[in-house]
Amino acid sequence: MQNELEKETAKQFDEVVKKCRDLFIKKAKDYGNSWRVLRSTSVTDQLFIKAQRIRTIDNLGTKKIDESIESEFIGIINYCIIGMIQLRLAGDQNLELQIENVTDYFDKNIDETKSLMLAKNHDYGEAWRDMRLSSITDMILMKLMRIKQIEDNEGKTLVSEGIDANFKDIVNYSIFALIKLNY
Repeated sequence: MQNELEKETAKQFDEVVKKCRDLFIKKAKDYGNSWRVLRSTSVTDQLFIKAQRIRTIDNLGTKKIDESIESEFIGIINYCIIGMIQLRLAGDQNLELQIENVTDYFDKNIDETKSLMLAKNHDYGEAWRDMRLSSITDMILMKLMRIKQIEDNEGKTLVSEGIDANFKDIVNYSIFALIKLNY
């Protein structure tokens, strides 16, 4: 049985995802499927840039670009979804997707990611709530370094989770960060 804190996390997760999904769909309507041209490595590098900006702002205590850390975490979530969709569509040369298909892909990946979060959150006992935001950012950067290594190894791993699992972990850490920032 889910305890009250786990229920609250699930509710907050859904609220954060709603904001991310709304933005994702609006950008899909504005830009179409331009992201379909991105190779896996380009998605990873874009994620790295966003996470590194968060870390730099945290380290310096200031920023010169008027974009919030919250918007960077939302961007990380949405780029991870793009990465997961690209993995599912590997080899598919069709760059055009109907908005309904994009929405379905977003929802399917988020549902899988939420299920993973609920299972891990149960086992770890809401430990993320005691983490510092800086540690969450570092975990995201570590996961990105893992993805880069897997990409450099042409997707082959000996005993480790693959790229998709790391994307899901990054989404969950980013959602935890947004919960910590906004609730």
